[in-house]
Amino acid sequence: MTSPPDTTPEFPTDLRARGPDDTVRVLGLGVRWVVIDKPPGMLSVPGRGEDKQDCVAARVRAMFPDATGPLTVHRLDMDTSGLMVFALSPLAQGKLSRQFQLRKTVKQYAAILEGQVEGDAGEIDLPLFVDWPNRPRQQVDYILGKPAQTAWTVTAREGDRTRVEFRPVTGRSHQLRVHAATPRDEGGLGAPIVGDPLYGDPDAAPRMLLHASHLGFWEPTTGVWTEFQSEAPF
Repeated sequence: MTSPPDTTPEFPTDLRARGPDDTVRVLGLGVRWVVIDKPPGMLSVPGRGEDKQDCVAARVRAMFPDATGPLTVHRLDMDTSGLMVFALSPLAQGKLSRQFQLRKTVKQYAAILEGQVEGDAGEIDLPLFVDWPNRPRQQVDYILGKPAQTAWTVTAREGDRTRVEFRPVTGRSHQLRVHAATPRDEGGLGAPIVGDPLYGDPDAAPRMLLHASHLGFWEPTTGVWTEFQSEAPF
């Protein structure tokens, strides 16, 4: 069955015509999608309460008031910075969301961890489930947890810290953060992300040192593979 035609008007690819936000930086713009560089400390989508309505999705909506349907395709934690793609039409949102669900996208993250990580590369396979009494924390749970896999590679060793590249296979909430902080003898790296307010020492850095640095997806209109890079600001 073929998809119905996307009747959303094309958006100009001249960023000056969109009045881009000074905080949410636009890195790429197609006729049905936009890629932005999310700053740390900003929600991806609205939270509960009037004080939590400012978010990346709201900023993108303000940039593209003629966009139709849901914009959000995926999320980053509030304390994480980096690349996100938003849809500008319902059909594009469906196609992009399905790519994330079927693991057809490529995602890479840069992080700095507390301590020296043993080994140079590997994969973590620890199922995760919400820690209900301590929400939004997640925990390793071999009974109720959903599968969660993360590939990792050490890219530099800096004193008592380790810089790594994470390549999540799955996309569970707080996956990279829990996999990093879980002790080595329990299957994790035993090295929380520097500045992590939930699983590490929030005073170790001005922000959590986790950044979505690479994003690749199939362009929803043309089907062309599209990739973006964003250098970690730490």
